[in-house]
Amino acid sequence: MFCAAILFTVALLIICVALYTHKWRHPKSCGRLPPGSMGLPLLGESLHFFSPNTSSDIPPFIKERIKRYGPLFKTSLVGRSVVVSTDPEFNHYIFQQEGKLFQSWYPDTFTEIFGRENVGSLHGFMFKYLKSLILRLVGPENLKEKLLCDMEEKAWRCLESWSNQPSVDLKEAIATMIFDLTAKKLISYDPNESSENLRLNFVAFMQGLLSFPVNIPGTAYNKCLQGRKKAMKMLKRMLDERRASSPRKNGQSDFFDYVVEELMKEKSLMTEAIALNLIFALLFANFETTSLALTMAIKILTDHPAELQELMVINETVRLANIVPGIFRKALTDIHVRDTQFRQVGQ
Repeated sequence: MFCAAILFTVALLIICVALYTHKWRHPKSCGRLPPGSMGLPLLGESLHFFSPNTSSDIPPFIKERIKRYGPLFKTSLVGRSVVVSTDPEFNHYIFQQEGKLFQSWYPDTFTEIFGRENVGSLHGFMFKYLKSLILRLVGPENLKEKLLCDMEEKAWRCLESWSNQPSVDLKEAIATMIFDLTAKKLISYDPNESSENLRLNFVAFMQGLLSFPVNIPGTAYNKCLQGRKKAMKMLKRMLDERRASSPRKNGQSDFFDYVVEELMKEKSLMTEAIALNLIFALLFANFETTSLALTMAIKILTDHPAELQELMVINETVRLANIVPGIFRKALTDIHVRDTQFRQVGQ
């Protein structure tokens, strides 16, 4: 009798697991979903997606599925069912419908890393407000009159310094150059005058950004969170010092000055949390993407020197190098495109 009860329980568990697995691998849809695999229950295909690789080409996770399923396929990442598109025409359509049918969206783990009030989670008027604020620093006039000259001067100084060294780690050297220049323009940060190294916190953040989201001490994901936490503390202290100091003279202003100016206005849309997250996002975006693009540009020119004469290197770098692995969008309503049904997030 006891053995029969155990066998019945085991059989029931097997049936439940089989039904759950079948339901997981074949999610309900009002329309037709593209081909693909949902992977393991709960985990999905996250383990393969987060596997590190050293290729500058399309990530193996994407390349293998394009070969198997085509440019449009379904999968599951960090507990979310998603459709991945590598089709240029379809992606262009999504961008055209930004704010109408689709909207910028990122998984919960992204929100945990970048904060609840990160730039990627803001939409509509608030996003336009922040965009106009950023253009005060990197708008066409300021870019032409100040930033390009400063960038050229910084590049020449670095090249002169590198020429006196037996060898140079190009990615590391360019990353340092870009971060120092960006931090100087955004928050007037000088690593030689600071007791803390802000860049090291961003390095720790970057190394764990695309790691499996397990927050256990010692893991890359935990180091990523700790790197952001330390960087945000430094930025908070700098902001407090700037707010307590007297206004700086014209010609010496940086992005922090614009932020402080907005924070002091009555009924301002800017909050301290949004300001700090914005500064963090700008430092991160310039530090990682620009340094990687420059590194790949130099590599491409070295491998194909004839390209230099055709003056196509900038566009070719964006096309050939995997600078940004992907971006996320969510459907704002049920959408039927190319025999594929996109359901509104939350349904």
